[in-house]
Amino acid sequence: MSAWLPDILGWERAVPALAAICAVAYLIGSIPFGLLVTRAFGLGDVRKIGSGNIGTTNVLRTGSKKAAALTLLLDGGKGAVAVLIAYAMFGNLAAQIAALGAFLGHLYPVWLKFKGGKGVATFLGVVLALHWPAGLLACATWLAFAFGFRMSSLAALAAAALVPVWLWLTQAEPFIWLAVCLGTLIFIRHHANIVRIANGSEPKIGES
Repeated sequence: MSAWLPDILGWERAVPALAAICAVAYLIGSIPFGLLVTRAFGLGDVRKIGSGNIGTTNVLRTGSKKAAALTLLLDGGKGAVAVLIAYAMFGNLAAQIAALGAFLGHLYPVWLKFKGGKGVATFLGVVLALHWPAGLLACATWLAFAFGFRMSSLAALAAAALVPVWLWLTQAEPFIWLAVCLGTLIFIRHHANIVRIANGSEPKIGES
């Protein structure tokens, strides 16, 4: 394990350092890959189709599975990269701060007037980087619900709700409260989806 950041710098210098780590992770997380990928594929502005979201599910509504898959990998990857770099340099606390920063960057990117995605791929990416056994279980949860119910939003909510359980079962308790915070934000971002799931009007995967 990398050294504990406050032990390296002392708390007076560690706090500004953690703030800087959060800021850099935010910038990494704020890269709008869904928008960039759809433009690179000649699919136009993803914000003008479907839900207007820049995430994987809405990119899939362009009809390009390749663009959707690439968006999924890049959105997950940016969260993982931010976490892994912070962990390698400064340890667990910095990794968790980076996870939060990258996640907030995806949800509220400064480049898009703070109108970003719903954070599911980035959430899975940071969980995989923080503790891969729980991350794999989270991905398996998403896949199980996605194939079983064909609703991306329901799969995302199930994965977010169960990540704290997977962390506890795989003995990664230090990350549970972070997972609860990020999962709560996912539920907040999916409030409209929750209403549609409840009244039976939520679109299935692949539908407009």
